[in-house]
Amino acid sequence: MLLIETLYSGHTTAGEYLELSFEYRTKSRLRATLRSGEEVGLFLPRGTILRGGMKLEAADGRVVEVLAAPEELLEVRCADALELARAAYHLGNRHVAVELGEGWLRIQADHVLENMLLGLGATVAAITAPFEPESGAYAHGHQHPGEASSAARIHLMAGAH
Repeated sequence: MLLIETLYSGHTTAGEYLELSFEYRTKSRLRATLRSGEEVGLFLPRGTILRGGMKLEAADGRVVEVLAAPEELLEVRCADALELARAAYHLGNRHVAVELGEGWLRIQADHVLENMLLGLGATVAAITAPFEPESGAYAHGHQHPGEASSAARIHLMAGAH
């Protein structure tokens, strides 16, 4: 198994690709498979959030590019900007990861949230696409009881763009 412990910041083109859903891109310890079929073990700094396009350096020196895998999402659209802001507000109140686009929001598929959004007057469509939610606004110090590593996770997400 190929060991990967390092984020790569150089300019070398990747020779390998690792496609992961957002859920798996939030895990710092992970066993996965490269597109080539080779197994890898990720042992990254705790709290690391991988973004599509980021590169990793394997123990043997190879550069591996992270790809955001397509996943089941809900795309939310509204009649106007105020309604879209209201939908985003309610999702934020529930600490839901949200990807923002020009005139739309995307969240991971969830029938309870879908019903809430429909109740707010939004149009909701099931789609399959890579998911790249916004990073947290709090770079440090924001955590809830029982979430000892949330500040580190949010900080690393913010630095990943």
